[in-house]
Amino acid sequence: MTALSKKPTAIRVVLPFVFKHWLKQPGRGLVVAGGLLGATAADLFMPVFSGHLIDALTRGPSDPDARHAALVAFGAIVALGAASMVLRLAGLQAIVPFTLQIMSEVAQEAFTRVQRLSTDWHANSFAGSTVRKITRGMWALDLLNDTLLLALLPSFVVLIGSMILLGVHWASLGAVIALGALAYVTMTVLFSTRYIAPAARVSNAWDTKVGGTLADALTCNAVVKSFGAELREDARLARVIKRWGVRVRRTWFRYNYTAMAQLTLLLTLRASVIGGSVLLWVSGYASPGDVTYVLTSYYVIHAYLRDVGMHINNLQRSVNDMEELVAIHDEPIGIADAPHAQPIAIAGGEIVFDDVLFQYGGHRTPLYDGLSLTIRAGERVGLVGRSGSGKTTFVKLVQRLYDVSGGRVLIDGQDIALATQQSLRSQIAIVQQEPILFHRTLAENIAYGRPGASLEAIEQAARLANAHEFILRLPKGYGTLVGERGVKLSGGERQRVALARAFLADAPVLILDEATSSLDSESEALIQEAMERLMQGRTSIVIAHRLSTVKSLDRILVFDRGEIVEQGTHAALARKPDGIYRSLFERQVVELGQIAAAE
Repeated sequence: MTALSKKPTAIRVVLPFVFKHWLKQPGRGLVVAGGLLGATAADLFMPVFSGHLIDALTRGPSDPDARHAALVAFGAIVALGAASMVLRLAGLQAIVPFTLQIMSEVAQEAFTRVQRLSTDWHANSFAGSTVRKITRGMWALDLLNDTLLLALLPSFVVLIGSMILLGVHWASLGAVIALGALAYVTMTVLFSTRYIAPAARVSNAWDTKVGGTLADALTCNAVVKSFGAELREDARLARVIKRWGVRVRRTWFRYNYTAMAQLTLLLTLRASVIGGSVLLWVSGYASPGDVTYVLTSYYVIHAYLRDVGMHINNLQRSVNDMEELVAIHDEPIGIADAPHAQPIAIAGGEIVFDDVLFQYGGHRTPLYDGLSLTIRAGERVGLVGRSGSGKTTFVKLVQRLYDVSGGRVLIDGQDIALATQQSLRSQIAIVQQEPILFHRTLAENIAYGRPGASLEAIEQAARLANAHEFILRLPKGYGTLVGERGVKLSGGERQRVALARAFLADAPVLILDEATSSLDSESEALIQEAMERLMQGRTSIVIAHRLSTVKSLDRILVFDRGEIVEQGTHAALARKPDGIYRSLFERQVVELGQIAAAE
């Protein structure tokens, strides 16, 4: 289905989403609606007293009744103007906190939702595009609130009220106004939803792509610089912006064409109303004051009708801008807590895979088919094997980043599927192969797993991770900002900060994803020493690419195509003839020997 053939989603999705948030503030909502409706009602009766004033003036100043009628009409006009001003101010004052709170709620809810979406969703989404969807939708809500409450609601009240008042005096003029207004609104809605909306939806999608392209290049700026690819990235963005410009230009032209059609219909309606009032005067059915009333009412209606077209276009634009934000709330949460999930309490840290069946979405065959394994409390276990053999999936299932298709994963005899994810992951410390740091201070990064930790505790964790000395050499020490994803630090420094974070978390279960790969020998030695300290007394799972890092572990598990084909100590596996572990180990020994000889 193409974007042009999609059914408009305003009423079906976006407007109910907004109205749900309105209902959270019923008091403010009533003040906004009451103030604006009251101000509109005051405006609605202005033409009535304008007509009375003209009739009184035409009778001349010598008529005492005429003078009295003129003063009453004048006083009513002034009073209605003052009431309109006060009521409108009350509505405008109330709509500010009303809208700000909804914008805050929407942004917070979207962020909360995105944080809990699956690992796969985040892997397949541009962070920059996601941020753009949220911020664009948040500001679109401001426009939508203003359009509905400040513009369309008063406009429709004036249109309906004026038609009724005119229809009471002259049914024919009321009918002309009613038919013209109905035709105008219907045409505007159809143009907005069927003609403008599809084009706007496509241009918004390309706006999101622009944000994603910018974020992708800026996040990977170090790679861009290392390959001297600035011109290439400039050209890539230029191609995206060019296609974005084509879509946006088409959308804006459609707005222009719609505006011309609206003005044409308004011109026709104006001629009909003014011509009709003149005919009534010529026929003796209307006084000059009546004609003034008709003309004044029409000009009010004309202004509102003209603005209604703009407001409906703004409404459609805001709905299009919010569409991707609302869609985030419809994204299924990959892993949800069980209805009655309870916090898990991990003491020893025994991990059991009980006849586990696991299959990635879209794969025909399962990766694990009946995998059973027990890791004893406090045991240090290494996972080795070729790429794609199932090592990383194993630790992701321990963290419950995915749910098993069958069987159970138990920690200390507790099924992790029945535990809250927050309690589970807060008791598992992980040091990744490529540690990710926040663009915050070193102290904040180290304390991330234990918020509120004292500076003394943070420094002690850094000492255990062999990070304290290099941190003190930095200009601001523990107050140093590390840059986005920690780019200001070297690979070895980032690893030691990640180890310090794990030390401070003091979790009973530890996962190390080859924390010494791609490091110089000095950094590797410091990190290996810190890792040995960190693993003491904890159930530790080490994903190993360099087999030298698992030689001292209690047990090594060799994965191959989702099965554990070998297990034992390094010494036992290294002696096994034709074993996979022995083959991998001998190959690395040869490679290291060749490197040493070359040096």
